[in-house]
Parts: sequence; C-alpha cells; structure tokens
Amino acid sequence: MQFELTKEYLEILLHAIERSDEHALLELVNELHPADIAEIMDELEPDEALVLYKVLDGHRAADVLMHLEDDSRIEFLAQLTPKEIAEQFIDNLDSDDAADMISMLPEGQKEEVLSLIDDRQQARDIVELLHYEEGTAGALMAKELIRVNVNWTVSTAVKEMRKQAEQMDHIYTVYVVDDNDVLIGRLQVKKLLLTTVRSKIADIYDSTIKSVNVDEDQEEIASMMEKYDLVALPVVDEIGRLLGRITIDDVVDVIKEEAEKDYALASGISGSVESTDSVFVLTRARLPWLLIGLLGGIFGARVIEFYEGDLQLYPEMAFFIPLIAAMAGNVGVQSSAIIVQGLANNSMGLTGIWSKLRKEFTVALLNGAVLAILIFAYNYFFNDSIELALTVSLALFCVILVAALFGTFVPLLLDKYEIDPALATGPFITTVNDVLGLFIYFIIGHILYIA
Repeated sequence: MQFELTKEYLEILLHAIERSDEHALLELVNELHPADIAEIMDELEPDEALVLYKVLDGHRAADVLMHLEDDSRIEFLAQLTPKEIAEQFIDNLDSDDAADMISMLPEGQKEEVLSLIDDRQQARDIVELLHYEEGTAGALMAKELIRVNVNWTVSTAVKEMRKQAEQMDHIYTVYVVDDNDVLIGRLQVKKLLLTTVRSKIADIYDSTIKSVNVDEDQEEIASMMEKYDLVALPVVDEIGRLLGRITIDDVVDVIKEEAEKDYALASGISGSVESTDSVFVLTRARLPWLLIGLLGGIFGARVIEFYEGDLQLYPEMAFFIPLIAAMAGNVGVQSSAIIVQGLANNSMGLTGIWSKLRKEFTVALLNGAVLAILIFAYNYFFNDSIELALTVSLALFCVILVAALFGTFVPLLLDKYEIDPALATGPFITTVNDVLGLFIYFIIGHILYIA
C-alpha cells in the first residue's frame, strides 16, 4: 500500500521530534520506504529533519538522502560536518550516488570529505567519476560491478564473484573480460550454476552484449536501454576496457530530467529552475521567452497597422483577428509536438520523416477543410457579407496548412543543427505562427475585398 502523509501523522512525528524520542521515531518510520521518509523530511524544518535522520541506520539513512530533492539535500548537508558526511553517508552509497552527493558540496569541503573516506579505492572511484563531463555515461555510471576473467574456471569465478558481491546491493549482470580487462561478453548465472566447477568461463559465456562508450550522451543511453529493454548497460573506454555500469534506476532519473527540461522549454522557461529558486533566477529563466512574445506582438501590431486602411473600410474583419492568431498558434504547436515526440523516441528514420510530413500535411488539409466549412457556415448565417465569410474561411484554411508545415519543419531544422527541438513547441513557434496567420489573413482579405 502506498504511504500517504497526513496532517495527523506529521503532528505525531513532530511531537516525537520535540521530545527527541528515538524509540517513538523509529516506530513511526520503521516500516516506511526511504522515499517515503524523504517525503516526510521535505515537509520538516532542517533542524527537525536532522533529529529524524540521526535515528536511522547507515544504509537506510544514505538511501533516504538520495531520495531528497536536490535543494533539500544541499540544505541538509550544510548542517553536517565533513566527517559525518564521509562516515555516515559516503561509505554506505554506491560510487555514482556518492559522486553525485560530493559534487553538491563546496570545493573546499569536497576535498576534505574525500580525504576522510576510509575505503581508499572508493575514494579513487569517486574522484574518477567527478572528472567526467555532466550528462555523459561516465558521470552516470557506477564503478561497482561483477566481472570475471574469460580464462578462469567456474570454481575460481564463483570465489571472485563472492568477494565482489560484498560491495553491491543488487547484481544485474556478470561481465566477462579478457586479460586486458576488455569487455567481451556476459555470463548467465543459470548457466554458471548448471556447469561443472572445472569448466572454463570461455566455454559458457555469451559474447553478445550491448555496451556504451564513456563519453556517450545520457539521452542516447536512455534511448538505447529503452529500445533493448536493458536493466543494466556496461560502460567501456575507447579501447573497450570495462569501466563501470549504468542501471535502470539511473536512466529513469535521466528520462525524468529530460522530460522536465523539455516541458520547461515548451512552457517558455530556459535553463534548469525550481520553484524554490530566487526571484532573480526565475525571472532570468522566463524573461527571454516573454521578450520573444513581446517582439511577436509588436510585429503582429505592425501587420495590423499596415492593413489599417482595409480595417477602416471593412471593420468586421477585426472581429476574427483573435480567431486566426489562436488557430495558427495551436496548429503549429500540435504539429511540432508530434515531430518532437518522434525525434525524442528515435522513431523517425529516413522514411519516417517523409512519412510524418505527408501525414501532418494530410491531417492539416482535413482539419483545415472542416474548420473552414464551419466558420463559413457561421458567417453565412450570422453575417450579411459573403466576402467576409469567404475571407475568414479561406484564410483559416491557408493558415492551418502553413502553421502545420511550419510546426513540422522547425523542429526538424533545430534537430539538424543539434539544437533541442523542444524549443519548437514553446512560445517561439506560437509567436511566429500568430504573425504569419495575421499576415495571411489580411493578404487574402485585401485580395478578395478588392476583387
């Protein structure tokens, strides 16, 4: 059953914190998942969260810390000494999680924490991970894994696997390497159990294995693991040496981050921001897109101004300006969203692109025809001017076609130049289509009314 944080539960917990009643606190959180405890801590003041945190055992405490929101984690770590961070948390975390946590610390504190880690091999692994560029396989991977040498016997392999497994909570795959530590395959545990102890690993391992280079982008990794239904993916260097492995829980975090980033871009927010960020940071993230909207509004006003004479002669045209602009923006966003989705999940090969273009154009034709007929019928029955009915319906049809094509091509163009195509689903395409829609509307109105 999913845990639900209620006001009554929180009041009981706060009362136990005020009394520093460790026994009561343990009873309240003992059956909870670390993610649920992290949810509770996010609702507490930093000093209250610290009281709760200190009653947890090492491994559980470390798991809870990794489930905290980044802002809460940074604020919480600021209350602890480097010695407490090293002994209570880093020693109980996998190398990738430990590196993520240390990267949040101030520069001077990073070095101090690293110097206090008892396991020097773990400290070296963390230092190595910290040197990889953010967003790459190297920054995402963990060093803990199970590897066996292809020349070992099954008996030797089992002994070595037992030693390596002591440092791991979950074992996904057993990797097979040669004498130079180059990844050459994987070993199925079932086959290992069913084979005699004197057999060679070379006789039973599977040479078919997917791997990723240490400099590969995290989006490509997420796409690869999704495509091949992988729960773990080995990471290798330029010559194929096994360096670490990426697990599905890390990739879920990547997918979440990318989805949040794309949603922010589509909403007109640049950069990575949180609701808890300062007013200046939030303003800086939003203002550029608002300026684009303002610029688009100015261009739209100039288009209307340019055709001011037509509006004076036929003022009824002004009634449909909001309709034309709104439809242009909506159609463009719909088309771009479909293309961005196809680019994101790599479902658009060479044939896929043209197929989607034809489909979007056909959809625009049908939608444009239906909506043009409906607006023509409305104007025919509720307005006296047949010219207005023709102008609005024809303009709407053309605007829908142009907006759909524009919304389709823009994300493809951005992707070609390695710019995030999610930009195309935001204010940029809405604003441009608004201006184009107005321009088309007035051109058609000018031609039809003069005729």
